[in-house]
Amino acid sequence: MPKQDHDLFARLDDLGIAHETIEHPAVFTVEESQKLRGRLTGAHIKNLFLRDRKKRLFLCSVLEDREVDLKALRKRLGAKDSLSFGSPETLMEVLGVLPGSVTPLAVVNDTDRQVTVVLDEGIFAQPVVNCHPLRNTATTTVAVGDLLRFLEAEGYAPERIDFGQALFPDS
Repeated sequence: MPKQDHDLFARLDDLGIAHETIEHPAVFTVEESQKLRGRLTGAHIKNLFLRDRKKRLFLCSVLEDREVDLKALRKRLGAKDSLSFGSPETLMEVLGVLPGSVTPLAVVNDTDRQVTVVLDEGIFAQPVVNCHPLRNTATTTVAVGDLLRFLEAEGYAPERIDFGQALFPDS
């Protein structure tokens, strides 16, 4: 059984990570999120659960307004062949969340450390980041440094990529 939001909040508390969560109707797209968020400050992200042909898994958290060129990202990550979206079944099996609820906080459910975490460098220009707490009916805000600390405590050394720049400027 995957961990749920109360388990995640307990883990954040155990790590001494301050967090604030607001409830809202379910959101599935960036546009829906923008309509509901009100005056939440900080980085707002979209999250991509990707796989390559060798079934390597990637969890990419990118500022919501960034374009993601999957071909360039594939090269930058050293992925085999093309990148595609992971199936809902794999998403649930590995991260314990449903489509629309993908979040970097879901690594709390990746007990086998199957995903490579990729963070947009632009996130680090903000003091806080807003993430789903394993469900898309709430938004949890944490300090950006604390998100990094959480990921490291869960066994991840996220790859940081500036999605605001060309991934391969000379190509």
